[in-house]
Amino acid sequence: MVGKIRFFLVPFLFLFLLIFSFSASATDFVESYRISIENKIDGKIMVSPDHGENWYQKAKVLVPVDRVNYDGYTASGWVGVGEVAACAVNAIHIKTGWPQTIFSILPQEFLSKQIKYNSYLNKSSSLYTSEKTNQSIFGGGFAPTIGSSVLVNSAKMKDAYVPKIGDDFTIIVKRPKNYPKSIVFENKFKGKVRLVYPDNTSTTVAYVFRPVTGVGRFAGTRYLSSGRIRANHAGVIDISTSDTGRVGGFQIIPADHAAGPDMKIVRTHNQWMVVGPINLTGKPLEGIAPLFRYYLKPQYNDQDILAKDWKNKLLSHFLVEAKIDGRWQAIPVYAMDPGADLPEEANTFLKNVAEIRILFPQ
Repeated sequence: MVGKIRFFLVPFLFLFLLIFSFSASATDFVESYRISIENKIDGKIMVSPDHGENWYQKAKVLVPVDRVNYDGYTASGWVGVGEVAACAVNAIHIKTGWPQTIFSILPQEFLSKQIKYNSYLNKSSSLYTSEKTNQSIFGGGFAPTIGSSVLVNSAKMKDAYVPKIGDDFTIIVKRPKNYPKSIVFENKFKGKVRLVYPDNTSTTVAYVFRPVTGVGRFAGTRYLSSGRIRANHAGVIDISTSDTGRVGGFQIIPADHAAGPDMKIVRTHNQWMVVGPINLTGKPLEGIAPLFRYYLKPQYNDQDILAKDWKNKLLSHFLVEAKIDGRWQAIPVYAMDPGADLPEEANTFLKNVAEIRILFPQ
């Protein structure tokens, strides 16, 4: 068996036979857009939808970055140097060196309010922008996917890179040509995780090793409403159940990450769905498409309903639904005040959810 034995897998090893092998390397991709960031005060933050032919300014740099964080979060070790390691409605992390060296791109709230936030944010290694949370590159339609290439001055980033004032960053965001319409998680032990395509054919890409039944106080969920992807990185899909300003959500994480020494809480709490490969010798899912690379990202803006082209904007969102009593519906709302104790009922709030579905932009 490759790698260490997963902590919850031992009694059930015989159940996971080889039935399919998903290969991210075999997937063809198309470029969605590019993001350009000038690393200087008042530097432009622009987006190009046509391979760099035309650029449209979305924000500007308030404080550039000239340092890195050598002690980034564990999951940043599962992406390559010069790639987007995490994307959320409130942060983007860029991998610059091994094993876990990153710098961060942050929305303006983190500069103006000095929010106390339990995440891998280091002020000296962060670029602050004029953009707000849940807007533009932070989940408002132009967020990058995990694994997106990051160029420095139009060249491939070198290992152990440290940002310099005046450098230009270009993030190239791609998506698979054969784009699914949804990912469906059966919320039970041995439940299938399936990619579903527009013609309703499907492919099993993972299994559920442990279902999710509870809601937790994940801090970043305060920035968006229920049924949205709050963040995606090489070791998590973070989904909100809260309303804006309060907290509530659950996470989907891969098995080896769940078994790690910094994730002991997963073994005793119900706020995490744990997923793993569909066969014993399959690759661990950390940093692997479609769950933890290339496919998913936060993408929703509550104000889109007010736009003239609101129909098109609503079709461009990622949405998360739950199947309860045989019917697909919006993710149930459960929210708490930040810092409040976790009510006992939160631990079983999702117990009746039979399936969870992430709908892709169409």
